[in-house]
Amino acid sequence: MDHSRTTSLSWRPPRTCDDYWSEFKNCKSLRNRFHHYYAHGTSPSCQQWKDDYQNCSAWEKRKDTGAKEALQRSERNRVAEQKKFIPVWDLRREPPIDWHLPLKQEGPRDS
Repeated sequence: MDHSRTTSLSWRPPRTCDDYWSEFKNCKSLRNRFHHYYAHGTSPSCQQWKDDYQNCSAWEKRKDTGAKEALQRSERNRVAEQKKFIPVWDLRREPPIDWHLPLKQEGPRDS
């Protein structure tokens, strides 16, 4: 057996197969579907989590290289999708100039 084949067979998915199944179940939950519909106006698509679970299982049981490649592609797409979003807050490079001064304490306001 050559070294590249051994390395290929020792590959592990980035998550356990149970993690993919848990993500699928969470995606299909009533709470998540309600939240997704409220936030986005559509029902969530959970098929990719199910496909990832099936590919993970196929790799674990039969070392199916097609399933491995599909799972790697899915994870790369997921990471690329996450990188599209810019942070809401600008991160500081250094503390504010007056960081050491006491905070202004305001008394109760009379309305």
